[in-house]
Amino acid sequence: MTETIKLTTDQIKLMSLFQNVTGATARDCIEDEKQDRVIFVVNPGKMGLAIGKGGSTIKNLQNVVKRNVELVEYSEEPSEFLKNMLNPKLVSEVKINKRLDGSLQAIVLVDAKKKGIVVGREGRNAEKARLLAKRYFQISSVLIQSPEKIME
Repeated sequence: MTETIKLTTDQIKLMSLFQNVTGATARDCIEDEKQDRVIFVVNPGKMGLAIGKGGSTIKNLQNVVKRNVELVEYSEEPSEFLKNMLNPKLVSEVKINKRLDGSLQAIVLVDAKKKGIVVGREGRNAEKARLLAKRYFQISSVLIQSPEKIME
């Protein structure tokens, strides 16, 4: 399903640091220069350990790396993985479609009132979803939509 993911020396160092600080194992590490953040993909069930009580562990890590740190819980299931990335409480459904050109597209359905939260400031959450969906499942586009268009 996934192609081999190549990590740079810096990413391996960050993953090692992540493991030392949090006690959780990072499955992957993405340095997003554009948003000045580091995204760690953690194994299922290890999210609590990585965040720490009251977010203390993740705050320590942010102080050490001097950048924002974001976590995503991994899932073998593409739709579950996308939900984990965008906030499982706010995503009602994820549909994965094959387009005519053979590429994959994910459509994430969210409540119209919560769409802004899911997309994130300047689209940072949507960008993270696109980055990771492509990296893990060769999903070329991620659309975040509301199931019903509310009429005013």
